[in-house]
Amino acid sequence: MLPINAKTPIGEPFSELHEVDSTNIYAIDKVQANLAAHGSAFFANSQYAGKGQRGKSWISENGSNIILSVVIDPSFLLINQQFSLSVMASLALYDFFSSYAGEETKIKWPNDLFWRDRKTGGILIDNHIKGTKWQYSVIGIGININQTKFSPLIQQAVSLKQITGKKYNPVELAKELCQHLDKRFEALKNGAHAQQLAEYNLHLYKKGETVRFKKENIAFSASVELVNEIGELFVKDGLQDRFNFGEIVWIV
Repeated sequence: MLPINAKTPIGEPFSELHEVDSTNIYAIDKVQANLAAHGSAFFANSQYAGKGQRGKSWISENGSNIILSVVIDPSFLLINQQFSLSVMASLALYDFFSSYAGEETKIKWPNDLFWRDRKTGGILIDNHIKGTKWQYSVIGIGININQTKFSPLIQQAVSLKQITGKKYNPVELAKELCQHLDKRFEALKNGAHAQQLAEYNLHLYKKGETVRFKKENIAFSASVELVNEIGELFVKDGLQDRFNFGEIVWIV
């Protein structure tokens, strides 16, 4: 890995791939072979084994969307600050998407991108830690850009084209997204942890609203309050006052 003070911005070099199993897997393989370092970005027109959070698959129409993984050196962070990386990436996606789709763009805990009540993107971060030290991280990003037809199995999906009525160049937008990632990463590196968490909560999906959740087989209602620095979701009038990611699911 390049040292953290390297001047290589996120998005350089930028590699466009025709098809891969998963851009995250591809990026990890490149890092382990010493062929990629901090800043390296891998864009795919198609992937056949893309993963989302909690083992879900990410299905994307060939050549229509952003399928991107970037290599990050987060060694300035402590091991217990992993959620700061998720906040940083979520804000970069928000910055990018809201510049086209407007303020109805929201961040759904922990790191999905929503427009109104429909999902338009998501993040999957692979953190590689040895002992008590970070080795590297790979941030995988999927954003619906030009796709207009989705599988019936995918609920709530929406694309930028459906929102704006315009068609875009996914490669150029991915490069633009890298610029947002780099800006947010530099701010985090310079100590903007609290500021970024406050912004994350400002744009939090359903904040202050009562929604339905399910924990194991128990469905319940609770008011979304905020997310803390370790990624716990605080709610009001629920089964308990806070939850870790994976403990509950949103009921659509």
